[in-house]
Amino acid sequence: MAEQIIILSGKQYSGKDTVAKILLQNLTDFKRIGLGDAIKIEYGEQKGLTFDEIEKNKANYRQDLINLGNKRRSEDKDYWIKKVIKMPGNIIVPDVRVKRELEFFKEANAITIRVNATRETRAARGTLVGETDVTETDLDNIKDWDFVISNDSTYENLQAEANQLAKEIKSFLAKK
Repeated sequence: MAEQIIILSGKQYSGKDTVAKILLQNLTDFKRIGLGDAIKIEYGEQKGLTFDEIEKNKANYRQDLINLGNKRRSEDKDYWIKKVIKMPGNIIVPDVRVKRELEFFKEANAITIRVNATRETRAARGTLVGETDVTETDLDNIKDWDFVISNDSTYENLQAEANQLAKEIKSFLAKK
């Protein structure tokens, strides 16, 4: 069972993975585990493949990963969330996208972080797809994040803000 969980949420190209990487540099007793990673881990266990092998050759396994993800969700809609929460140690989950996931992680006492960036900033970083999809809009009106990071500036500014956030998280965890 995860001891401490930090989750990140935000729209596509907001910088969730970048913030996660910076936090991991500071919070060295944490590891990254995305909800999508849990599918790859289980698939690898079934097929005798390492996570890295699957990542490097994702196109070869994509349909099988989709099938496994859908199969497990049809058995239990919260299967992958539960799988992530059962991971040992301290984890950072950089891809929380919908209310059900957020609620589940809050019940597990996760530290919640929202990464915001304007549409213009995000569009400059990559092609925006499916902007009206529930995975892009479901958490728009949530206001009770533990921390909010604005990522409309430079990488250096984001790094400074994320480094400060890591210090605050360390201080918070030391008091627990």
